Amino acid sequence: MPTFIRHPKDFWAGIIFIFFGLAAVVIGQDYQMGTAGRMGPAYFPTILGGMLALIGAASVVRSLLRPGDAISAFHMKNLLIILAAVALFGFLMRGAGLAPAIVVLVMLSAWASPQFKLLPSVLIATGLAAFSALLFVKLLGLPMPIFGPWLGG
Repeated sequence: MPTFIRHPKDFWAGIIFIFFGLAAVVIGQDYQMGTAGRMGPAYFPTILGGMLALIGAASVVRSLLRPGDAISAFHMKNLLIILAAVALFGFLMRGAGLAPAIVVLVMLSAWASPQFKLLPSVLIATGLAAFSALLFVKLLGLPMPIFGPWLGG
């Protein structure tokens, strides 16, 4: 890493933000922009992508000015567990329902942490499942089963 980069974490976070922000702007170029009063399909991704790229640029500049820690080890196992949890959530939503999918997502994601403790994770997963079912299904009326056909729902 070049010596003029004083905070590698901020630098690489900024690069990632710039990349995704500019990608959203480039993808949005294929759609109509519209105006602030009548927004077209490109308006939101272009504005949000531009803002994300600006935040990334600020992070890169900050990395050159402020000292910080080096990037620690890359924990591939934990990243794969979290990726699998998100994929499993998408798979379980239709068959098992919202509540079981959230419980599995939260439990697997918590298990990826070195500070994993079973009881707090179960309590958080149960609370998030109940809150999500209440908010999305009951209050907002989204058409998703709380318990899917695999569980007799």
